[in-house]
Amino acid sequence: MKRGARESKRLDGFHPAVAAWFEKRFGEPTEPQTVGWPAIQNGEHVLISAPTGSGKTLAAFLCAIDRLVRTAAQGELEERTVVLYISPLKALANDIRTNLLDPLKGIRQEAEAQGMILPEIRPLVRSGDTPARERRRMIDRPPHILVTTPESFFILLTSDSGRNILRHVSSVIVDEIHALARDKRGSHLALSLERLEALRSEAGGTEMLQRIGLSATQRPIEEIARFLTGAGRTARVVDIGHKRPMDVAVEVPGEELASVASREIWEEIYDRLSALIGEHRTTLIFVNTRRLAERLTHQLAARVGEDQVAAHHGSLAREARLRAEQRLKAGELKVVVATASLELGIDVGSVDLVCQIGSTRSIALALQRIGRSGHWKGAIPKGRLFPVSRDDLVECAALVWALGQGRLDHTRIPKAPLDVLAQQIVAAAASREWREEELFELVRRAFPYEGLDSRDFEAVVAMLAEGFSGRTGRRRALLHRDRVNGKIRGRRGARLAAVTSGGAIPDNANFLVKADPEEVIVGDVDEDFAVESSQGDIFLLGNTSWRIRRVEAGIVRVEDAGGAPPTIPFWRGEAPGRSDELSAAVSELREGVVAKGRGALAWLMRECGLSRRGAEQVGAYLQSGAAAL
Repeated sequence: MKRGARESKRLDGFHPAVAAWFEKRFGEPTEPQTVGWPAIQNGEHVLISAPTGSGKTLAAFLCAIDRLVRTAAQGELEERTVVLYISPLKALANDIRTNLLDPLKGIRQEAEAQGMILPEIRPLVRSGDTPARERRRMIDRPPHILVTTPESFFILLTSDSGRNILRHVSSVIVDEIHALARDKRGSHLALSLERLEALRSEAGGTEMLQRIGLSATQRPIEEIARFLTGAGRTARVVDIGHKRPMDVAVEVPGEELASVASREIWEEIYDRLSALIGEHRTTLIFVNTRRLAERLTHQLAARVGEDQVAAHHGSLAREARLRAEQRLKAGELKVVVATASLELGIDVGSVDLVCQIGSTRSIALALQRIGRSGHWKGAIPKGRLFPVSRDDLVECAALVWALGQGRLDHTRIPKAPLDVLAQQIVAAAASREWREEELFELVRRAFPYEGLDSRDFEAVVAMLAEGFSGRTGRRRALLHRDRVNGKIRGRRGARLAAVTSGGAIPDNANFLVKADPEEVIVGDVDEDFAVESSQGDIFLLGNTSWRIRRVEAGIVRVEDAGGAPPTIPFWRGEAPGRSDELSAAVSELREGVVAKGRGALAWLMRECGLSRRGAEQVGAYLQSGAAAL
């Protein structure tokens, strides 16, 4: 069979305009697409697990778009939201909206070429960054595809206008689900999905809400699938595997590493990064703290040009982050220095090298970050690790070894966190009256809560109905509880408490940074930094020097310092802990190097991505440690 015939057969289930656009744009489908499409088209719950850059996001979206196109072609497309896309990052949500507009435009053009006039299919982003006017517009004219975050999804579920928008949703796509499942954000989302199921039932929906999860390869994948669907439901798991060729190595400075990095070693790192940046089209540099992101951006700007470097982290204003993302994808930047804000599925297109300063502290995170390079079909991701101490060098070597062996971190899903449960009970009761038994059954359908004890549920409801005493005094009750009939409903103020205090992302006591006289928000800084700063101090934020004019309640007012030498703002408690699986790899490497003796040098160079100098440092450090101990 000829290649074109094979492709056409794989696209037989799609509308002709959709199939034609895909063939012109991509040619042959990827494995996640060919395996995942039939199950999604059959209406099954599906979890697609595949490496970064394998086309899994389009595997989910193309089926959703195809259904909308078919509905539109039949003249039955209504002004209602039918597809809900949930991503863990606001940057990712904005990127997906951009990537949806391109296929929708191309498919409309293909339809017109085939003699069909399709009405507009509209996507829209709703996140904490969305301006108020766009939120109001969404209420008046709901999008067909709503792109949001778990926290904004929760707020929509809790407001009357948001519930009107969500009651017709027929499919939900949860992207980067592994990044949510491992903490309380995932528990929060699991309960929100069950509340969405209940909302659809209230609205008379009879069809199953289709759930599609997209994940980097995780262990155990079956548990991630159960997290996606909840209790009593099963998902088709499309596991493509995670073994993908990678070009990964450890960059060791000329000066010998010590317990901490000296000024000379940092200068070597800056210079080596500058050389690598010059050898590649676009470089993405990951760091583990915002402080280091600002420092590194400042140093590289002096070496490769201020207009060629940008920082990207959560303390920058929305406009600054969007501008950096757009310039990165357009190929206008040589390098972007980022924290976790760019490590997930945002399509960064032209990046052909990823550098990591220090260890990622996790095997999965290394796969995720290095996979940001070569983000196109057939490309080989390229990553370089820059250790900043002797122990960091050992950990980076163990990390490369673990990647080569195909090891994965184990995803541990929290079991029934009661603080999250309390939030969701208040939000649900603020929307309508519930029978306690009915609400308990709903909660137990969410995977993290399937083992929830009825006594724990009863205790949480009692606390919310009676109030409780804390360090700041007596907290008021949020629920009316009818013990005779077993019913609860929200008290006055319950809805406001839910939408203003919801979510599992901890509040940070940061100060907004506003540029005078324009009143433009340029980002935020740590509370301690703001309180300890004085008028006239200069600091760096977003690769720009700012002079402090005055510090007010919650606001630092600044003016452009015209490039004057800065003081670096700081954030505390950001650096991640090391995963158990990487810790085990470090321990095995230590034992192995000591046991191999003279043969360790060749093994370290062959298996751990080290140069001869790096292997000698690791060998000498571990052998001397074993002798001393």
